[in-house]
Amino acid sequence: MTIPIYQVDAFTDRLFSGNPAAVCPLDAWPADSVLQAIAAENNLSETAYFAPEGAGFRLRWFTPACEIDLCGHATLASAFILFTELGHAAQEIRFETQSGRLVVSRDGDWLRMDFPAWPGRAIEAPEGLAAALGIAPREVRDCGRDLMAVYDNATAVRALRPDFRALLAATKQAVIATAPGEPEFDFVSRFFAPGDGIDEDPVTGSAHCALTPYWAERLGKTELVAFQASGRGGQLRCGLAGDRVQLRGRAVLYLTGAITLP
Repeated sequence: MTIPIYQVDAFTDRLFSGNPAAVCPLDAWPADSVLQAIAAENNLSETAYFAPEGAGFRLRWFTPACEIDLCGHATLASAFILFTELGHAAQEIRFETQSGRLVVSRDGDWLRMDFPAWPGRAIEAPEGLAAALGIAPREVRDCGRDLMAVYDNATAVRALRPDFRALLAATKQAVIATAPGEPEFDFVSRFFAPGDGIDEDPVTGSAHCALTPYWAERLGKTELVAFQASGRGGQLRCGLAGDRVQLRGRAVLYLTGAITLP
């Protein structure tokens, strides 16, 4: 059995930045154990698989450790491969996922993704969270899947050096660290998910499902430019439309190949 594989740098317009994702188009679904083993072998933050379903595609995402319910950069990478490598001629792609239908459409040189909004609520910081992050946040919010730790400035977010073992002990949720942006960005962020086998994710589209409604309300605007301040870094354009978030990003192809299975 042979499975095509592509590797794409997402949320960037240049190689060796953004967030790398593996993309595997399928004709039929192998066993979940095979999907997980491939993701572990790839050892990227996400491996995406899609197969035809109805008028679109079924899309699933696996970290090296587990399947997850929503991933932005691997959705962007999957749509990019369909548009640029597999000849998808329509203006949009419909993906059926654990998080419902996600639509990705062409937007000039960018791709636009329609995702659910995840507004959060202020909570007391879990015990041990500040120590694990290394710098105490000014505010902590529960956004469902993720916690959000809000800081006063981008310098503090960039300076974080988390103790990931302590972070996992403090909360089973992933943690988004965020602050107001530098001059060209409305806000910056970083994303830590040791419980999913990802200490720090380079650029996390799904985190912006929580970040966008927060910063839209705080800044009084519905169109925002965001930067994820990981070592690789990546830029997103974010828009809030009711209970949906519009995320725009670019992507570049790094490699193509094939996986040979017994």
